[in-house]
Amino acid sequence: MRLALPALLALGLAGVPSAADPTTNSDNEQVPAAEPFGQLPDGTKIARYTLANKNGMVVKVTTYGAIVTDIAVPDKDGKKADVALGFDDLAGYLKGHPFFGANAGRSANRIAKGKFTLDGKEYTLATNNGPNHLHGGKEGFDKKVWKAEPFRTAAGPGVRFTYTSPDGEEGYPGKLDAAVTYVLNDANELVVGFQATTDKPTLCNLAHHSYFNLAGHNGGDVLGHEVQILAKNYTPTDDTLIPTGKIEPVAGTPFDFTKPKPIGKELKQAGGAPPAVGYDLNFVLDKGTTAKPELAARVTDPKSGRVLEVLTTEPGLQFYTGNFLDGSNVGKGGAKYAQYNGFCLEAQKFPDSVNKPEWKDKSNPVLRPGEKYNTTTVYRFTTAK
Repeated sequence: MRLALPALLALGLAGVPSAADPTTNSDNEQVPAAEPFGQLPDGTKIARYTLANKNGMVVKVTTYGAIVTDIAVPDKDGKKADVALGFDDLAGYLKGHPFFGANAGRSANRIAKGKFTLDGKEYTLATNNGPNHLHGGKEGFDKKVWKAEPFRTAAGPGVRFTYTSPDGEEGYPGKLDAAVTYVLNDANELVVGFQATTDKPTLCNLAHHSYFNLAGHNGGDVLGHEVQILAKNYTPTDDTLIPTGKIEPVAGTPFDFTKPKPIGKELKQAGGAPPAVGYDLNFVLDKGTTAKPELAARVTDPKSGRVLEVLTTEPGLQFYTGNFLDGSNVGKGGAKYAQYNGFCLEAQKFPDSVNKPEWKDKSNPVLRPGEKYNTTTVYRFTTAK
């Protein structure tokens, strides 16, 4: 018997078996197997794990950055395609890339001028995105080697990745013990859970950063994809994409996705420094922070019929349309990822929340000793009726 999503979430880490227990469900199915995925210049070997369900959906994840490299799902006619932008091998990821399939941390998105004050002490982080800090710094969690523990429960196959970030890494205070858990169930849901604890007050805002193209990773631009985001408000930014601190309604702006509309319909009015014009902003989800994942967004590709729904416990959702992709990243099968060839929906705390005390009740990125950071985001794949 398979667990439904609520039961899976209730299962938590206590329900994750050790890697030494390969047959944990009644079907006597094995835990996901590892395959070699190259090695780092220092000789560290990297592995990749394959998760598959009864519908033929396949997800591949690697110990380098706990990155998702592949997501193969069927279209309305049952034809499978890989809808995640990425590379065929480790070398592609090591050359540098715009966070394909990555997990951003310790703090996803931007922190203004790489500075924040916590309990009266100022901390300085790397400024790796113009004048600002982005996605954890020069060597964030996406560039770390994570320890993998594959498992299988009644909910489906999964892998739990763990990494310990030492006190002071990238300028952040405190030792952070972090984990990201992937589970693929038979409802074609990729469930992504983040957990963390710390020994000193610190920031923790972990977010998954896959680029999707529901026509296939090599399917061209996504401007015809129809997007709905359940958010009546957003956080406007300055010209370096740092929120101003205001929360404003989307009504009457190009950012109104309360009803489905094509990405390309008002993209040119969305702002951005040419040529990188497009959507790259945080939406304030109507649901706020929730104990269990609730629907945040829905994307439909009319041609393939594929539908992606994003459910999350988080209060914010960054919608990004690949504005900075320029064809220089040569991905799987030689695909050149050009501008607007993929989109991201990153569930998160609001960008620069630590420097916006007025947001404390809506989006608090501070983690303290004795607290447990625990968030869940679900990527659900279906087809249009």
